Amino acid sequence: MPSKPFAPACERNRDPILAVLRTCFADRRDVLEIGSGSGQHAVHFAAAMPWLRWQCSDHAARLPGIRQWLDEAALANTPAPVELQAVIEPVPALLPPPPLPRAADGAARGYDAVFSANTLHIMGWPQVQALFAGLATLMGEDAVLAVYGPFNYGGAFGSASNRDFDGWLKARDPASGIRDAEAVDAVAAGVGLRLVEDHAMPANNRCRVWRRGP
Repeated sequence: MPSKPFAPACERNRDPILAVLRTCFADRRDVLEIGSGSGQHAVHFAAAMPWLRWQCSDHAARLPGIRQWLDEAALANTPAPVELQAVIEPVPALLPPPPLPRAADGAARGYDAVFSANTLHIMGWPQVQALFAGLATLMGEDAVLAVYGPFNYGGAFGSASNRDFDGWLKARDPASGIRDAEAVDAVAAGVGLRLVEDHAMPANNRCRVWRRGP
C-alpha cells in the first residue's frame, strides 16, 4: 500500500484553524469539507470536535489518500469520503450531489456547516462561482461556511510573500490566483451568505466565516 499523502502546511496550520472552528462550529452537527486534500485536516478536526459528523469530499483521484487517513484514525464521526468538484457546465454546481444529512424523521436536510481550506486560489474564478452556487442547494437555512486561505483586500496583496505566491500560481495555471475578499463576499451574498468573522492567521492567511440567513 502506498504511503499516506502528507502536506506539511496542514500540520502547521491545523491548530490555528481549529481554534476558529471550535467557536464557529460549536453548535453545528454536520460538516461538509470541500477539497479535503490529503485528509489530514479531517482527522485532526473530527478527533478534536467529536460532536461533528465530518464528511470529506474531493476529486476522485484524491479519495484513496483521504481514505488512508480516515481508516487509520478509525473515528466514528468520519464517513467515507465522496467525490465532489465545482463544475461550470451544464450549469455552475457542485457535482455529483453529495449525500445530505438526515433529520430525526429521516428527511434529508442541508449541511449546517461547510469548511474548505486552500481551494479558492487553486481553482479558476468560474469554478469559485460554481462552488458558491452549489452551496445554495447543500447548506441549511442557518448554515455556517468557514474558508481558510490567502485573500487580497481592496485589490492589494497583504504581503510580499502573497504576491510571490500569486505569481507562482499564475505561472502554473493562469486561471488561478489569490482572490479579492470583496469579490468573494459578493458571490457569497448572492446565495444568502453574510460575512460574520474574518480572522488573521499565520503565514498571511485568513479564516473567513459566513452565515446563511438574515
